[in-house]
Amino acid sequence: MTTDVHALAGAYALHALDDVERAAFARHLAGCESCAHDVAELRETAARLADGAWSVPPPRLRDNVLAEIRQTRQVAAERPDRKARATSPSAGWRRGPIVAAAAAAVVLAAGTGTVSYIAQEQRVRDERATAEALRAEATRVEAVLAASDARLRSAPVTGGGQITMVLSESLDEGVVMLSGARPPGDDRAYQLWAVTSGGPDSRGVLTPGEGGATKLIDRIRGMDTLGVTIEPDTGSKTPTAPLVASVPVEG
Repeated sequence: MTTDVHALAGAYALHALDDVERAAFARHLAGCESCAHDVAELRETAARLADGAWSVPPPRLRDNVLAEIRQTRQVAAERPDRKARATSPSAGWRRGPIVAAAAAAVVLAAGTGTVSYIAQEQRVRDERATAEALRAEATRVEAVLAASDARLRSAPVTGGGQITMVLSESLDEGVVMLSGARPPGDDRAYQLWAVTSGGPDSRGVLTPGEGGATKLIDRIRGMDTLGVTIEPDTGSKTPTAPLVASVPVEG
């Protein structure tokens, strides 16, 4: 029995203890809330990993296993003295590598399954967060469009297309819609700029390579003009190209 009884939680959950160790740990488990929590979580994780990993075994698996059993020296039914086994060079030579290989296989399989499970859970969390963000933005867009002080502004885009803006001073937000514009090119995108007395300030980059998009922008109070340029798809800190559209906000 290991001196750190808490370390046996994993082996206990996977039924990997012998009878003596299992009985001793069960007595410890009855009074250890931390180990009980660990065992419950490990059993739940093992069950969830098994759900996705189970499959119908190959037809020849049973025959192969039985063939290996016939060729492998079996341990007698009675349990030999542990000290005698430990001092037997041949027994140590046979069992050591087999046990080590089996343990390594179990650890590898469990580790692979755990990594896969964690990655899957992370993807689910990411997708849920993205969906929630989209719902929240859609709610804000609807609020701007339905605002009692909503104003509509529009202007043509150089080369074709139009940019339209609905803005609400009370919400300090606006909805910008670009439509019918020519694609900006590979690795390029339309970028929005709030033009004020202090100079241009970025209000976001539209979908790279696309000539149409809808975007919610904030901080519209004090904005004189909404400018549009074509920039690298990662955006620029300041405009690096001439305006292709300019939407007057005031007046």
